[in-house]
Amino acid sequence: MTDTSTAPARAGSDFTRLSRLVNQRGLLTRRPGSYARKFTLNGVLLAAGWTAFALVGASWWNLLTAAFLAVVFAQLAFIGHDAGHKQIFRGKRANDFVGHLHGALVGMSYGKWVGQHNRHHANPNHEDDDPDLDIPALAFTVEQAIGKRGFLRWIAKYQAFLFFPLLLLEGLSLHHSGIRAVVRREVKAHRLEAVLIFGHIVLYLAAVFVVLSPLQGIVFIAVHQGLWGVYMGCSFAPNHKGMPTLTAGQKIDHLHKQVLTSRNVRGGRVVDYALGGLNYQIEHHLFPSMPRANLRHAQPLVRDFCVRLGLPYHQTTAFGSYAQVLSHLHAVGAPLRAPALP
Repeated sequence: MTDTSTAPARAGSDFTRLSRLVNQRGLLTRRPGSYARKFTLNGVLLAAGWTAFALVGASWWNLLTAAFLAVVFAQLAFIGHDAGHKQIFRGKRANDFVGHLHGALVGMSYGKWVGQHNRHHANPNHEDDDPDLDIPALAFTVEQAIGKRGFLRWIAKYQAFLFFPLLLLEGLSLHHSGIRAVVRREVKAHRLEAVLIFGHIVLYLAAVFVVLSPLQGIVFIAVHQGLWGVYMGCSFAPNHKGMPTLTAGQKIDHLHKQVLTSRNVRGGRVVDYALGGLNYQIEHHLFPSMPRANLRHAQPLVRDFCVRLGLPYHQTTAFGSYAQVLSHLHAVGAPLRAPALP
C-alpha cells in the first residue's frame, strides 16, 4: 500500500478553483448530439449483430458473431454507466430510463450497479469502503491476501497469472449479482428490473437455442459472455488497481483523493471509444456528471492544474496500465508464495 497520508490537504479551495475553470469552459454542459450519435451507432451495431446471427444460422461461424456482440454489449454498458452519472440528460428520470433500457439489453441490474458504483466514487481505493476492492477471487492488499483461505488463497497466490482468465467469469458475475439484488429486493425498482432482467434471459436463450444446436448454443454463450466479461474487466481494471489505497485513518481532501487513486490511459480517439471514456478516469472521478465527449477537453486543463499544485497526475499507455495492474497483483500475492519458515 502506498502511503498518501502526507499529501497536502489544501482544504476545498483547490477543487473549487478547478471547478470554476471547468465551468468557465462549459465542460459540464450536456452533449445531446454526441449521445444521439452513440445511440444510433450502438443500435445499428446491435441490430447488425443479431441479424448476422440469424442469417448465419446453425453454424460454428456464429462464434465470430458472439465475439462481435461481446463488443457491442460492452458499448451498451458504457452508455448505462454514463446514464447512472447523469451525463446524458439533466433530469434523473430521463437518465434512469436510458440506464434501465441499456441494463435490459445486456442483462444487468441498473439499480444494483448504480448503488455500488456510487459507493466506489465516494471512496475510491479505500480498503474498507470501496466495493470494487471487495472481490472474493482477488486480493488488492497484502492484508486481503493473507486473509484468504482454501481455494481463494491459492488463487490470490497466483492471481497475476489468473487475472485475465478470471475475467472470463465477469459477465456471469454481473448477471448473478443483478439477479440476486432483484430477488432480494435490494434495488428500488425491483419489479421493473425483474421484468427487464428475466425478460432478457428468456429472449436471449430463446434466440440462441432456436437458431443453434444445443452444443453450438452452449459454446456461443460461453464465448459471448466470456469475451464480454474480459472486455468489461479490461475497461475498468486499469483505472485504479495498483494505485495508492486509502485506510480509515487517513484524512485527505476530495481533489487529492480522486487524483491520487486514479490512473488515466493515453491513446487518442481509438482508446476513447474502446474504453468508453473511462480512460479519462481522473477527470471522470473529479466530475462524474461531465459528458463523456467533454472528458478529453478537460484532461489537459486538469493535468496542468495538478502540475501547478505539485499533485502527482498519473497516466500511461493501455499496455502500461495492464502491466502495472499485474505487477501490483503479483506483489500482493508474494507473501503467499514465500517458503514457509522451518
